[in-house]
Amino acid sequence: MTENQLEHELLPLPQSSFAQPPAPDHPQGPHQNQLLQGLAQHDIPLHPPSDSDSTTQNRPRLPGQSPRWTNHRRLILLVLLGSSLWAIVLVLVYYSQQDVKTQSKEITPTEKVTQCLSKACQRASVRLYTSVDPFSHPCDYFLITCGSDRPWPTTRGKKRSEGPPLNLQRQPKGAEMRTKKKEKNLDGNMKVEEILDRKNALMRYLQEALESKSRSGSAVQKVKDFYRSCLDTKSIETAGVEPFLTLVQQLGGWGISGQWNHSDFNSTLKVLIRQYASFPFFNLYVGRDPNEILRGTDRKYIQIDEPDLLIPIAWNNTAQKSIAKTQTLFPFLALCQKYLALLGAPSGSNIVHVGMFISLSSELAVATSPLSYRLLNGLLYQRITIKELANEAPVIDWLGCLQAAFHPHPVRPEDHVLLHNLPYIVQMSNVIQKWLTEHELRSSGPVRTFMFLKLLQTFTPALDSRFRETERRFYLALGHTVPEVPRWKHCITETEKGFDTVLPHILTDMATQRKAEEMLENIFSIFKTKLNHLDWGDNNSQQSLMKKVHSLTPRLWTQTESKRESELDLLFSEVNISTRSYFSNYIQLLDLQRQRRNRLFNQTQEDDIFSVRPFHSGNEVIFPMGMFVPPFFHATYPRAMNYGILGIFIAKDIFHLLLQDDPSLSEAGTAMAECVWAHYLSTTGRAGGGNATVLSAVQRREIWLQYSALQVAFQAYQQSLQRQPEDSALLHLSLTHLFLTSFAQVDCDTELYGDSMPLEPSFMITVLCSTSTLCPAALECPSKTQLHSLKACLPHSS
Repeated sequence: MTENQLEHELLPLPQSSFAQPPAPDHPQGPHQNQLLQGLAQHDIPLHPPSDSDSTTQNRPRLPGQSPRWTNHRRLILLVLLGSSLWAIVLVLVYYSQQDVKTQSKEITPTEKVTQCLSKACQRASVRLYTSVDPFSHPCDYFLITCGSDRPWPTTRGKKRSEGPPLNLQRQPKGAEMRTKKKEKNLDGNMKVEEILDRKNALMRYLQEALESKSRSGSAVQKVKDFYRSCLDTKSIETAGVEPFLTLVQQLGGWGISGQWNHSDFNSTLKVLIRQYASFPFFNLYVGRDPNEILRGTDRKYIQIDEPDLLIPIAWNNTAQKSIAKTQTLFPFLALCQKYLALLGAPSGSNIVHVGMFISLSSELAVATSPLSYRLLNGLLYQRITIKELANEAPVIDWLGCLQAAFHPHPVRPEDHVLLHNLPYIVQMSNVIQKWLTEHELRSSGPVRTFMFLKLLQTFTPALDSRFRETERRFYLALGHTVPEVPRWKHCITETEKGFDTVLPHILTDMATQRKAEEMLENIFSIFKTKLNHLDWGDNNSQQSLMKKVHSLTPRLWTQTESKRESELDLLFSEVNISTRSYFSNYIQLLDLQRQRRNRLFNQTQEDDIFSVRPFHSGNEVIFPMGMFVPPFFHATYPRAMNYGILGIFIAKDIFHLLLQDDPSLSEAGTAMAECVWAHYLSTTGRAGGGNATVLSAVQRREIWLQYSALQVAFQAYQQSLQRQPEDSALLHLSLTHLFLTSFAQVDCDTELYGDSMPLEPSFMITVLCSTSTLCPAALECPSKTQLHSLKACLPHSS
């Protein structure tokens, strides 16, 4: 075999960037360079000569020199040369190890690193494998848009007017691969563009948990059964309207059915409020008084607001009152007629009931007013006792209704409530009294019909599709957009309304909680350190900000501090869920909502299982558990991946949350943003162009915040490795490679702040790698002239 053939055999086979072994995370050390230069100066060959060497074959034989001696001489030379090469190799290895030790901050897999093979990691591997490796095509990857082949940066499908158009002559490989990525289904039901949204990721995680067949405690199993009964649309369609008509008869009937017992108005109203969470004439909820919040009082009050009326209304600025527009009454008339037809009302009496319902609705509607008007005129949070309220609006048995709504919470006549439109409450009482006196006993009971049609509105989600379709067409006729919500997502939302104490139990496990708390602690610590080193130019502003930040503590919010499984089972022991009757399950859900409303009296803050962003409360920055779900986070993921995805989002959220009220930006931050922008223009070939976009103050601020967030997450991960050096790996990527690739995979996440960014967030990787020795490869574009150097204006990142 010739030397050329041998070299050909040793050439590596072409591989995917994710299949190759990890590249070194730093360039050749100075010791290796010195050794190689020395070898070159002394003409020491790096490979033994081959038998096919033409120089050796044609060299003349010396006199007296036998071929045998020549062969022995060659053998001796080969042995000596081989020994020399081994010595050189050993020296190189020695100096290489010494060079690694000098780079103590470097993040690379060690012999202790093992591949993550959990189910979550297998899914993550598929997502990473179908994504574009930013270090394979840096020229294309960082300049192309998120899943678009249009030559300009975009966010959420719309053009970013702030960004300069890129003069690309072809669709880069990065764009092509991203487009294919968006079309590819993962795990059979979840597309990449869906999982990149935090709220959708949480919903998908809950869906998988609720649809799993794993053994569960009694309470969790009841939640799963409720969810599955909601998904069982076949049984719902088969049941039709009969469950609702049966309920109406149990309540004494109404004039539309021809039989009703003329029961007392307030008696029926209290039953609707307590058992079915139906509030036909007003709304009830629990909350604090803003005037007391400033004094640090956490007391909760019953709050009484306007109802959600079916009839469409508009506000007349000239007359300063609400009106019912004629053009909107026709769709409303069609809605009411369709509802009564579905309920089996005789066609002959249909128009009479509809006419009275519209008339009564109109009289109530004109007494309402929009929130802006009520705020301007001081109609919100008016304090009044229940006894005083009964004098202002006597037609309602206020004490009895509030006791029914909040049973078993004690409600007394001297208790204060907060009103949000007293003029409406007074007018509502007068209107109902008039209709009860003039019509109720002599006709088919229009007030009762009004109450039952409002009850129908409460139960529409539990009835067959004809009712939902009727409602959808009504809103479309009014010009509203009605988004199509998948049934599974609708059922998760309905499940949360009553089982809000159980769903956090599904989200929370000790491994996730422990690793989430460690991440929060590291990121918040680095965040405070970074702020300490900033030069804000205003000492007073900086001291005030640092005092505020150092007084805060990050806390993982597990909603109701997740109860034990046995406690949940006892709490829901009286709840009976049917696997075939969603309507009966829905009735129990309404009672669970009432119990949830009562719990608000004793809770510091209302639970929100769907919360996916941190918020500031007192001296705490609270992070919901809903943030810590796949694909952004998992207890079995390598930490490099958790920090590279969710860690960066957390850091970004902290910057926005705590600096949003401070419009100032340090001089260093402004310089950094301009430096990044100059590098971006240079990379895209637009440096020095006359039409280069000038950054606004908001854009400079956003560039600084997003790059700072990447730095904080990266340094927090390094700090985590210093405390616990072991980490698992994925796809044989080095840890730095995995961190940055994970970030790049979700750089197109629909963030709230994307519109302020004139470039794609993943471009920040080029910025980080320009000042750090930890990146797996140099991110340069040979085909473009890069005139701008980031090293001159950015701090070192490693």
